[in-house]
Amino acid sequence: MFTSLFSAFASLAAHLAGLLEPLFHGASTAAAIVLFTALVRLAVHPLSRQAARGQKAQARLRPQMTALREKHGKDSKALQKAVMELHAAEKVSPLSGCLPSLLQMPAFFLLYHLFSSARIGGKANALLDHTLFAAPLGGNWTQALGDGGIFGPRGLVYLVLFAVVAAVATFNFRRVKRQMAANPVVAPGGQDAVPGMAAMNKFMPLLSFATLFSVAVVPLAAALYIVTSTTWTAVERAFLYKDMLPAPAALATAA
Repeated sequence: MFTSLFSAFASLAAHLAGLLEPLFHGASTAAAIVLFTALVRLAVHPLSRQAARGQKAQARLRPQMTALREKHGKDSKALQKAVMELHAAEKVSPLSGCLPSLLQMPAFFLLYHLFSSARIGGKANALLDHTLFAAPLGGNWTQALGDGGIFGPRGLVYLVLFAVVAAVATFNFRRVKRQMAANPVVAPGGQDAVPGMAAMNKFMPLLSFATLFSVAVVPLAAALYIVTSTTWTAVERAFLYKDMLPAPAALATAA
């Protein structure tokens, strides 16, 4: 079954590349990956909107959560039960924010394996010969460094991708810092109820920069998926969560 799915996905990638070839010529397969990523993100956008509504609802419930923590004190079981009842009554799911990422994983892993496999259906994988400018879609940054170095034809492709990822990561870092300052993440029993919770909250905004490592080690085709998806996420969340960010004047006052 997996082999059939794998072959069908390869055919889809080749078909999309064929449609885009008049516009993008030798980079048509890379353009097809970007288009495929955009279609996946568009498909899960309703879930992203639902996740945003859920997170905003949790922010509105913060006063009730504070009251529950004061009421139940150190009785963590009673507090967790009360929190679950509150979420059920308000129809809020704490896990709704995970769904968009989880549903994207199969698409990413299919793309990753497609450009990591030498053979598909018993035949040589012709997609590995496709390139983005000089960089093979089945290659990675280490291979690019070995063929021309950082500023070689292949290395320059990765420098552009790293620049995009760094810009997006910086934007995400600033936005998450502001959002967490205005809407701090608190565990049901308070931050002290979960060891390391406070440290994790400080570390979370830095996770955006982990994408740089991912782009360096996966095949270039998968790196294009990551770069396109993270850029989409940054723009999407900027619009969906814009009313959860404090005004710059409020931040200056708080500081």
